[in-house]
Amino acid sequence: MTPLLTVHGVKAYYGNIVALRGVDVVVNQGEIVALIGANGAGKSTLMMTICGSPRAREGSIVYDGVDITNLPTHDIMRMSVAQAPEGRRIFPRMTVLENLQMGASTIDPKYFDDDVEQVFELFPILRQRKNQRGGTLSGGEQQMLAIARALMSRPRLLLLDEPSLGLAPLVVRQIFDVLRELNDSRGLTVFLVEQNAYHALKLADRGYVMVNGLITLTGSGRELLGHEEVRAAYLEGGAG
Repeated sequence: MTPLLTVHGVKAYYGNIVALRGVDVVVNQGEIVALIGANGAGKSTLMMTICGSPRAREGSIVYDGVDITNLPTHDIMRMSVAQAPEGRRIFPRMTVLENLQMGASTIDPKYFDDDVEQVFELFPILRQRKNQRGGTLSGGEQQMLAIARALMSRPRLLLLDEPSLGLAPLVVRQIFDVLRELNDSRGLTVFLVEQNAYHALKLADRGYVMVNGLITLTGSGRELLGHEEVRAAYLEGGAG
């Protein structure tokens, strides 16, 4: 398989506090890769470091054959990389349609109408809400909008940070079904950070487990779902 994203030996800090301790991750083209771990393990820090903030102090990040370790965030986002960050971070005072326009700001406007139609087909509720302000949507609808906004930039790599956080199980299933469909139909590569280990590993081709800023386990999604340590640490209490 062809690597699309390669993170090698990456260390990142917040002040003098080490957040990433030499992380190695590979995301191949066309894969869904999940990164799981407890709250505070460094998962979101890795996602933000890939996007240039905070900057990796050591190691390298290579995307599509280009070293992006020291590139500004806005340049990375123009390389067919899109992120739906933790906490959704939509524009609450803008309408759904205006949020989608912001997502499409790096793309030729001629694609806009077709792309809007495609995200409305993926998330039909957004069509009904298209003239509503983002801040008036439910949590699940805001997460759908955050993903839809990311898709408007026509990414090859979609970075998702905790898409299931705080959402009802039915909404979580809807969102993960859309991710599977995007991967199957478009070959979209997805790197997914999740605390919901069951849903993430069930969806993923491969997964990584992070503990205290280090990768401690890796394997296929199925292998990690069956791994004794993973089950004990992240899957107790069932498949919620």
